[in-house]
Amino acid sequence: MTKTKKKEDTVKSKGGWGETLSTVLWALGIAFVLRTFIFQPFHIPSGSMVPGLVKGDYIITSKFTVGFGKHAATPFPFPVKNGRLFERELKRGDVIVFRPEGDTKNFIKRVIGLPGDQVQMKQGLLYLNGERVPVERAGQYDYTNAFGNVENADVLIETLPSGRTQTVLDAQKNSPVLDRTELRTVPAGYYFMMGDNRDHSYDSRVSVAKGGAGIVPKENIIGRAEIVLLSVNEDFELFKPWTWLNMRKDRWFKGIK
Repeated sequence: MTKTKKKEDTVKSKGGWGETLSTVLWALGIAFVLRTFIFQPFHIPSGSMVPGLVKGDYIITSKFTVGFGKHAATPFPFPVKNGRLFERELKRGDVIVFRPEGDTKNFIKRVIGLPGDQVQMKQGLLYLNGERVPVERAGQYDYTNAFGNVENADVLIETLPSGRTQTVLDAQKNSPVLDRTELRTVPAGYYFMMGDNRDHSYDSRVSVAKGGAGIVPKENIIGRAEIVLLSVNEDFELFKPWTWLNMRKDRWFKGIK
């Protein structure tokens, strides 16, 4: 009687551990599939997309809305070399996470130029296909730059050819690198990306060799930014519980335009 009971207990114990391991493996598999094919979270580390996205935002991107390029499963390789699996074309104004060619870091910028477009900056104003993008001044914006200094910038509302609008900042006048650029034609299979904080964004206006994003190959697209899940102040630290209340509650579950 005692031996039989011990045997039953042993069987139950093994079954319990096996079920637990199976559950954990299934959970990890589901999480991997979701992260690879559906959604992926990212953290905003800089102010290049101010005012729409600020340093400390945690965002959710969708992958199925753009298709799956070679960085879809990073750090694991994805079996795509050219283009994107189930590719969906991007639209001007989409906010996109991507990885510049030859870089190991992810960038987040806004799609400005589609394949075949001509893009140029003149005196701080954006030109698409020879036409100046209409802008409307919408006040001032104060923010803390990368050096800890408070800057005052003009807020501009740009209207793209599709009628879509976006809010950008003009913090400096006639920057020789970012406000005055050569006319660039976007090659087939590439996109021209720009940050909303126009004078503090090394984007497609600057080559990868000089620290910018360069013009981005479509297979390097990772996902489209959909929502700000939550946002934390700079003094927030995960392993310091007394800082956990230092969050920007007005930015939780905020849609990204």
